[in-house]
Amino acid sequence: MKNRTLSPSDREFFTLVSRAAFTNPFSRERLELDRRITGDTSGRPWVGIRPDAIREVTNRIDTLDADKPVRMQDFSKSEQLLLEHVFLFDEYHKLNPPFDDLIARQAQAGDEPLKVPCATDGIRRLIDRGVPPTEAKRYLSAFYQIRRAFYFINKGLIGQSPSMKKLREDLWNNIFTYDINQYQLYLWDRMEDFSTLLLGPTGCGKGAAAAAIGRSGYIPYDEKKNAFARSFTQTFVSANLSQFAETLLESELFGHARGAFTGAVEAHDGLFTLCGQYGAVFLDEIGDLNPQVQLKLLKVLEERVFSPVGSHKRLRFRGRVIAATNIDLDTLRRDNRFRDDFYYRLCSDCIIVPGLRQRVREHPDELNELIAHTVRLITGKESLDLVAMATDVINKRLGPDYPWPGNVRELAQCIRRVIIKHDYQGQTPTAAPFAGPVASPDGRLPNAQQLVSQYCMSLYAQHGSYEKVAGITKLDSRTVKKYIQTAT
Repeated sequence: MKNRTLSPSDREFFTLVSRAAFTNPFSRERLELDRRITGDTSGRPWVGIRPDAIREVTNRIDTLDADKPVRMQDFSKSEQLLLEHVFLFDEYHKLNPPFDDLIARQAQAGDEPLKVPCATDGIRRLIDRGVPPTEAKRYLSAFYQIRRAFYFINKGLIGQSPSMKKLREDLWNNIFTYDINQYQLYLWDRMEDFSTLLLGPTGCGKGAAAAAIGRSGYIPYDEKKNAFARSFTQTFVSANLSQFAETLLESELFGHARGAFTGAVEAHDGLFTLCGQYGAVFLDEIGDLNPQVQLKLLKVLEERVFSPVGSHKRLRFRGRVIAATNIDLDTLRRDNRFRDDFYYRLCSDCIIVPGLRQRVREHPDELNELIAHTVRLITGKESLDLVAMATDVINKRLGPDYPWPGNVRELAQCIRRVIIKHDYQGQTPTAAPFAGPVASPDGRLPNAQQLVSQYCMSLYAQHGSYEKVAGITKLDSRTVKKYIQTAT
């Protein structure tokens, strides 16, 4: 039988579709490709154009199927790869609604992987188009990964400011690289070697960015169980390193054997054990680590093995490491408090998470969108009345130039307080520049420890960073944090 050949018009159209299939959906390039696919010149945003582009691709395929459903092998060899990309694009978008439903239900169900009702039909449709069965199953897993990544980046990191658009684009590239075709060919099961460093001020959303990466790793489909091998709720484990005492930190990271130290009455799994395959460990406040623990983490990253405290057993770590800090690591490195070798092993990719002040300055509607989003998260539903009330209080009490020192975390607390009290005064410095000891109400002067606490609190009010206070006082940042908490 003679192979079919695409018309010049179809070849040009499907070439655009093939390019769109492998282009970052949060990029300007993808928007322009979908505009060309639809012929749209209205200037609408991508969210409005995308359904039309999907529909146009389906219509073109239906035209090819006019006599009977076509297969890749029906066409000349030079066109088979192009048609495969088009069929994959079409099938991925067919699976979007059931995958979105699966993601929402899996988030509620927890760690037991749910059945995948759409899997059998999805695999069959790919096989009917000429995709080998083994490849069809892997494509199903790839579609699920791609959809999870889009779901968590798009829903968890909203905002139309340029810096937020760049953040979403950067996160997608972090998961799939800049070329998802390259990722599918070479890297889909080898991303554990790529560590990520998230940088940004306290409260700006570094945890949400890390979660989007950690919940979007590749998870294979288990055909016998009709489920994916693991729930994505198990693939992301996190810890704020500043909350652990130094004596317990290694146990929290690597676990410990029974009897490893006083009080270790039974074995304990650390974060690196809990993460497991297909997952990621998020280490927040990485700048607070002492050089000794930095060295141990460096060995985990280099050798991919670790031992629980008090054990000679060597366990393999197969996940990714995502780290975050609000501290200037260059300053720590100059002061020899952050190892250069550890830094260079961590920074396969550095991603900036912008502060709220920057976002609002870049885009006037950013704050309004975040208020509506936060109200929806707090109440579990849309509430125009609460959004209007919160917006009114923020405009009247804080004004357009409020700097939001606590970033999106402060905004969330602001809205909660508005709901409770119908008021929010904002954050103001809690101490003036240090002018000497402050006596207690009964006239007693502070002792040495109280005096250091007052001094640290005064510096913190001026500089807003434990690390900057540590640099001025020549104290460890953990010690500074303790003194400031004592003062407050």
